Amino acid sequence: MEGDSFSGMANGGGGGGQVDGKLVQTFHKSFVQVQNILDQNRLLINEINQNHESRAPDNLTRNVGLIRELNNNIRRVVGLYADLSASFARTMDASSEGDSSGTLRSSDGRAGQKRVRPG
Repeated sequence: MEGDSFSGMANGGGGGGQVDGKLVQTFHKSFVQVQNILDQNRLLINEINQNHESRAPDNLTRNVGLIRELNNNIRRVVGLYADLSASFARTMDASSEGDSSGTLRSSDGRAGQKRVRPG
C-alpha cells in the first residue's frame, strides 16, 4: 500500500503516462468541485442552525429554501462521486486491456493478480 499512487495503478496497461495524467486530472477536478460544494454546505448548515435557534418565523421560513439547496448540493456531490467512480473504472478497464497476462503492477513494480468484479 505504501508508495502506491494513482499513476502506479493506472500504469498496469498500455495507456502509460497519458492515462495517468488524465486520471489524476479528472480526480483533481472532481475533488475540487466536491470540496467547493462541501464548503458551501458548511455555510448553509451554519445559517440553518442560526435561523433555527432564532425561532423567528421569517428565518424558519427561509430554512425551507436553504434545506432544499443543501439537499440539491448533496445530490450534486453524489453525482460527482458516481461520475468519478465510472471514470476510474473505465480508465482501469482501458488500461488493463493492453495487459493480457492477468497481472497488474504496483508503483514498486511488483505484480499482483487482477481482482475480478462480480456482475
